[in-house]
Amino acid sequence: MVLSFCDKLILAPMVRVGTLPMRLLALEYGADIVYCEELVDIKMLQCKRVVNEVLQTVDYIAPTERVIFQTCEREKDRLVFQMGTADPERALAVAKFIENDVAAIDVNMGCPKEYSTKGGMGAALLSNPEKIEKILKTLVNGISKPVTCKIRILPTLEETVNLVKRIERCGVAAIAVHGRKKEERPQHPVHCEFIKAISEAVSIPVIANGGSQELIREFQDIEAFRSVTNTSSVMVARAAMWNPSIFRREGLLPLEHVMQDYIRHAVRYNNHYTNTKYCLCQMMRDQLESPLGRKLHATQSTLDICEVFEMTSFYESCQLSQEARKVSLNVNVQETLKADNNAENNGVVQLPIKFERKDYRPQVTPKMFLLEWCRKEKLPQPVYYTVQRSLDKFFSSVVTVDEKKYCSTLWDKSKKLAEQAAAIVCLRTLGLPEGKIGEEESNLVRKRKRAIHEESIEMTVSQGGEQIIKRLHNNENFDDSKD
Repeated sequence: MVLSFCDKLILAPMVRVGTLPMRLLALEYGADIVYCEELVDIKMLQCKRVVNEVLQTVDYIAPTERVIFQTCEREKDRLVFQMGTADPERALAVAKFIENDVAAIDVNMGCPKEYSTKGGMGAALLSNPEKIEKILKTLVNGISKPVTCKIRILPTLEETVNLVKRIERCGVAAIAVHGRKKEERPQHPVHCEFIKAISEAVSIPVIANGGSQELIREFQDIEAFRSVTNTSSVMVARAAMWNPSIFRREGLLPLEHVMQDYIRHAVRYNNHYTNTKYCLCQMMRDQLESPLGRKLHATQSTLDICEVFEMTSFYESCQLSQEARKVSLNVNVQETLKADNNAENNGVVQLPIKFERKDYRPQVTPKMFLLEWCRKEKLPQPVYYTVQRSLDKFFSSVVTVDEKKYCSTLWDKSKKLAEQAAAIVCLRTLGLPEGKIGEEESNLVRKRKRAIHEESIEMTVSQGGEQIIKRLHNNENFDDSKD
């Protein structure tokens, strides 16, 4: 089903606020569409996509193991992914990467802050309509999901309308208009007349944004803002950040009730406590000096936050539920591995082994020893089959040597470490050296040292000093142990 942008209540993209707990809460209270916070293309392309079966989420994880973007099935058909980009090809790469987990892709062309405008992103694009066209046309032609963009108004109405018409011709599904110029801030009046003129000038849905500071205080104000701007839909930012129940037709809920609802989502989805605390502080902006506000300010963990809001039992219940699911999933993983092993009819030699770099000589690894041994014995080189389990993203590797399989029973935090552990299991089973400190030096170690020494000689030759190197090579008493 293609996402429609007509007659919708929309949660605006907000940095640090538009994470999964806030988006789910907004949908729960009545929002039709939710935007995630702006995420920069380069950062997203460094991520790996992981299905988190414990939380039942899809996580996009940076090399630092930080979750950059998280979503779930409950919002999939109503989530718009907002991207910060200034490059058509990178934008398309990100869109293809995430399009199956979202309902639409939006390009940020309106944020005036430095973190967005540096590199030509955000509001910086407004002065480069050719690049706007290239980005939008590349996305529209390259993916199957709707493409939208969010802009600010230009210095004159004529310039703004001309730009919006140009954007419309790119084939976008809708355009969101923040009714302020890029140098204006929330304390400046929103230019409703600009938004209205834009809406009347194009045939695609126009989404009005920018009314929170002065016009939107309760649900009925959203419809009034839509009426005065004559737009298809309304996007709410600050009013929703301060109290997400703004989307309730029945009226606002008490703030403490809203914060407890938000915490439930944050705990269920393991939201980082600093982000949870930040969003709660935004809701309590006028009450941070109250006793409750001071307690919140002092929190240092999700459990602390739950204690402040008398939700400790809920926190503990969620933790127990997640742990039970981890155990269940771990059993399933082990059963799957066992079934795979049985299907091979060769069995797998297993030992509880971990590779600790500090226990091995510099520039020496068990994988290197195993490879050298296979070459010496004229065997095929070792083949590693590595899997990652979704419950904690740890790895296990099985190495095949001479048609036999070896594996550590311990899972490790990286693919490389898991493969080294599998190599150790094989070497120890075969009674072979592995390069560990304190192990009697073998021919393999001496060969490795000789190779390292010769590499250093070659480097020295390239820098001059050929006569010295010749004398070293001619020295019959050369001692491998001293290099």
